[in-house]
Amino acid sequence: MSASPAPLRLRPLEVGDLLDETFRIYRRHFVLFAGISVILAIPQAALQGYGIFTLFSTFLQTINAGQNPDVNSLLPSLIVVAAGTVVALLLSPFTSATVLYAAAESALGRRVTVGSALRGVLHRYFSILGYLVITFLMAIVFCLFPLWIWIWVGWVAVLPAMFVENLGLTAAMARSWHLVSGRWWRTFLIIFLILLVVYFASIALQAFVGLANGLIGSVVSSYLVLAIGQGAQVIVAALVNPVLQIAIVLIYFDLRVRREALDLFQLAEQVSSSQPA
Repeated sequence: MSASPAPLRLRPLEVGDLLDETFRIYRRHFVLFAGISVILAIPQAALQGYGIFTLFSTFLQTINAGQNPDVNSLLPSLIVVAAGTVVALLLSPFTSATVLYAAAESALGRRVTVGSALRGVLHRYFSILGYLVITFLMAIVFCLFPLWIWIWVGWVAVLPAMFVENLGLTAAMARSWHLVSGRWWRTFLIIFLILLVVYFASIALQAFVGLANGLIGSVVSSYLVLAIGQGAQVIVAALVNPVLQIAIVLIYFDLRVRREALDLFQLAEQVSSSQPA
């Protein structure tokens, strides 16, 4: 899977334009972006589905045998669930940033493949993991959801700045805060609308998954149906998550266009390259 995109035509994007551009980019590179996202979701989906299957089947079998469930009987299943959680944590930099990296490279007009996107994220693995851990811990420590939202929106351009401008974590955080400054409410509105789109798309896809589970529920055990449904939810999330990651890249470039007139620099470079030597 590969893509050879033309550079993104930089310009100020209104909210509707940004949404249209997000879906245009996703449609254009659907195989690449969806492929990356689904491939990374498969290990988590498999472990999570299997863990739920073994946990519920062991629990109910113990109940049916007239015994009280204890930790020892559920321990193997709990280990599988814990392993799935650890795998999800270790893969979080890839699941959160690989499509974003590919979208940023495509916007710059660079050839991007699954391998190059994974290598790009691996090169900054610990910086990305640190960013994800910090934002997660803030949600726990602050205990004030509005305050967490305010800070997270200010840091929305951290990963694109890290990739496009080759910045470290601290510098990327400061860079993002500077770009969003003065445009927080507009940025928040765009993210809110994108999250609504992602939410309703997930609901629609999960409805199909639920229908499929209902059809196969008559021929397989309820435990297996539950496990398949749990794994399918992870895959569904993987299919819709690229929408948010692409939108974040476009938000980053739009902020740079509005604050730094980046579109004029791009236009000047195009004019200069088109003139004969």
